[in-house]
Amino acid sequence: MVWLLRLLLVFLCIFLIFGTIKFLLKPTRKLEAARKHKRFLLLDNDEVIKNFQLTYNGAVFTGEKYLGATKNSIDVVSISLSSEHTTSIQGMIKEDFYFIEKKIHEKYPLAQINWKSPIHEFLYQKK
Repeated sequence: MVWLLRLLLVFLCIFLIFGTIKFLLKPTRKLEAARKHKRFLLLDNDEVIKNFQLTYNGAVFTGEKYLGATKNSIDVVSISLSSEHTTSIQGMIKEDFYFIEKKIHEKYPLAQINWKSPIHEFLYQKK
C-alpha cells in the first residue's frame, strides 16, 4: 500500500512539472506578455490554412494568409491584416504599420499585404 502511494506521488509530481512547462511555453502567453511590454512578436504556424497573430506597440493583429501561384511556385501571395481591438491602435503612426509590413515581408517576401478598415483608410488617405 505504501508503494502505491509513493508511485502515485511520483506520477503527481511528474504531471505537475509537465503542466508547468507546458503553461510556460504556451504561445498565447508569450503573445500576451509581448503585448503588455509593447514589443513585437509574430506567432505563426507554417500551415497556410491557419491565421497568424502579431503584436506591436500594445496592439494585437490577426493575419489571414492566402495561397496563390507565383512565377516559380505556389506560395503565400496575399495577407489580410486586421486589428483585434481598434482602440488599441490609437496613437500609432504610419511608420508603425510600415514596420509591421517590413517584418511580415521578411517571412513572406512575395505576399501583398492588405489592411482592413480603419487602418487601410489611414494609410492611403490623400493629404
